[in-house]
Amino acid sequence: MSGNLAHLSLEFFTDDGRFANSRQPVVIYRLALASDAASAEAMEQLFDANGWPSQWRSGVHDFHHYHSTAHEALGIARGSARLMLGGPAGREFAVSAGDVVVLPAGTAHRRLSASDDFLVVGAYPPGQDWDLLRGEAGERPAADERIAAVPLPVTDPVGGAGGAVLEKWA
Repeated sequence: MSGNLAHLSLEFFTDDGRFANSRQPVVIYRLALASDAASAEAMEQLFDANGWPSQWRSGVHDFHHYHSTAHEALGIARGSARLMLGGPAGREFAVSAGDVVVLPAGTAHRRLSASDDFLVVGAYPPGQDWDLLRGEAGERPAADERIAAVPLPVTDPVGGAGGAVLEKWA
């Protein structure tokens, strides 16, 4: 784990009417693991050791979606991709092996493109179970109420008890 603030990016997205996003920033750790040391097993060990149980290995959906019941950590275990964060009016980000993207509940995200070997490990704070919403009519305001009820994590998936998520989401 680097945990080095030189490798940290904070990205803010506002409610666009379809996607609530969050007042909390997306935290992007560049090279949380060295790219040559990144693997699914290494990401799982990083997340599990920092109190965010790893739950799946896959990619990122190619449609805008968000989770109203959980914060999410996406650990890029292999390959690279371009992600759109914040919904259709959001911004594009390149991610590659070793990067970790920490999304506060409500933040829209989707995969725009990816290398053939792109692999992500997903993790969530203990006790948080994710749902999958697409920004469709009728989801809000119930989704907004669920987002507001999601507790802040007690650890950071990369930095543990001293990570940036705790400081930046306080």
